[in-house]
Amino acid sequence: MRVLFLQTNPLIMHFQFTEEHLMIQQAARDFAHAELLSGVIQRDEHQKFPADAVRKMGELGFMGMMVSTEFGGSGMDTVSYVLAMEEISKIDASASVAMSVNNSLVCWGLEEYGSPEQKEKYLKPLAAGTIIGAFCLSEPEAGSDATSQQTSAIDMGDHYLLNGTKNWITNGNSASVYLVIAQTDAAKGHRGINVLIVEKGMPGFMVGKKEDKMGIRGSDTHSLMFTDVKVPKENLIGEDGFGFKFAMKTLSGGRIGIAAQALGIASGALELAAKYATQRKSFGKTIGEHQGVAFKLADMATKVEAARLLVLKSAWLKDQDLPYDKESAMAKLYASEVAMEVTTEAVQIHGGYGFVKEYHVERLMRDAKITQIYEGTSEIQRIIISRAVLNEAAGI
Repeated sequence: MRVLFLQTNPLIMHFQFTEEHLMIQQAARDFAHAELLSGVIQRDEHQKFPADAVRKMGELGFMGMMVSTEFGGSGMDTVSYVLAMEEISKIDASASVAMSVNNSLVCWGLEEYGSPEQKEKYLKPLAAGTIIGAFCLSEPEAGSDATSQQTSAIDMGDHYLLNGTKNWITNGNSASVYLVIAQTDAAKGHRGINVLIVEKGMPGFMVGKKEDKMGIRGSDTHSLMFTDVKVPKENLIGEDGFGFKFAMKTLSGGRIGIAAQALGIASGALELAAKYATQRKSFGKTIGEHQGVAFKLADMATKVEAARLLVLKSAWLKDQDLPYDKESAMAKLYASEVAMEVTTEAVQIHGGYGFVKEYHVERLMRDAKITQIYEGTSEIQRIIISRAVLNEAAGI
């Protein structure tokens, strides 16, 4: 199924998955249908975090897919990860965003930049899925403008004193480990930002109420408050002032995960719409036989496949240790817009049935919207892409 850039020679493209890729894809599909489909409507309605399913995802290796086996991960490539993300997201985007944050942001950031001691203490249980993590960047006054951090981490000699508020934090209440971006030296601007590992239960750390969201309602989204939290010096990731660079590089890879989530939402909606079009009859024939519906499905399928190519290319570039910042931004921008378009059309094809929760597509439509917002809005992606295009044109 589908497309993959597997070559080591950049002049040759083999549009074919490996056997391992296909096995991972099938395993994720089977898990989503067996463990997530039942109860997904109720979890959405009651904003219930799929804790049991996330635990099982950890047991199956889905929570630390790209982490080296040395640290308890599955040792898989980014392509495997996006294949699994798409299948999980077709059924339950609330579960897949927990998976995405733990894989793309928390585990990847720790493995790439953490100290050996940090990897031993935190990465191993995170990769094994025995605990999950959260990535804490956004603030009430610092969303897209990530340099305007108000959360402070004052250097007290043997520890940092952490104060401030983070909001829109995925896995906010369910996490055990939090990577917190904070300002240590405001005079240095973004070069005075650090990233600290904060453990749940540290004195002064409080989790706020769960957000009542339009979509991904089962995901665990909270505000976090820090009041004079003492964070040991050994919990600093990287050198002093590395926090902003850490956040930007980590988010660049995170966008691949969210692009895969958006792709899954879109492809899930397409599958439901196509199936419905073969069953629902009007004017003496199935609605799929009416050109108006058939052409909608054709456009939807074309856009989903184009999004898939962008997602897979960005994943492949990352696996080859090639630059992928522009491509991951393109993948997230396009896949999220396709998710919004395709889910809207899926509701339209279902007609009145699409407007009720029993038929799933209305939930997918609500879930799609957040993919245009979190881990960099569509506007931010356009800034990243346009800068890269202009730099390339200028030979920079």
